Amino acid sequence: MPFYIYILASRMRGTLYIGVTNDLGRRVFEHRSGTGSEFTRKHGATKLVYYERYERIDEAIAQEKRLKRWARSWKIQIIESFNPNWDDLYETLNL
Repeated sequence: MPFYIYILASRMRGTLYIGVTNDLGRRVFEHRSGTGSEFTRKHGATKLVYYERYERIDEAIAQEKRLKRWARSWKIQIIESFNPNWDDLYETLNL
C-alpha cells in the first residue's frame, strides 16, 4: 500500500498545509469538502500543489516532519520545482 505526503495551498504562494495519508484522493477530497482539518477549512488551503509517494509509512511520516521544519522559502522551492504554475493536481490524480 502506498503512502503520500502532500502540500495543500490556499493560492499561489499562499497558506500551506502539509499532511500524510494512505489515500491521497480521499484525503484531499476531505479537505476540499471541509472535513479534513480545521486549519485547511479556516485558511482555505484546499488546492493540492505537491505530493510524494512512499512505500513505507515510517518514511512518509519522517518526510512530513522534515518538510514541516523547513523554511517557507524551501517549501515554495520544492513546490515550484514539482509544479511551477501551482496547478491544482487533484483533478489529475490517477492513483
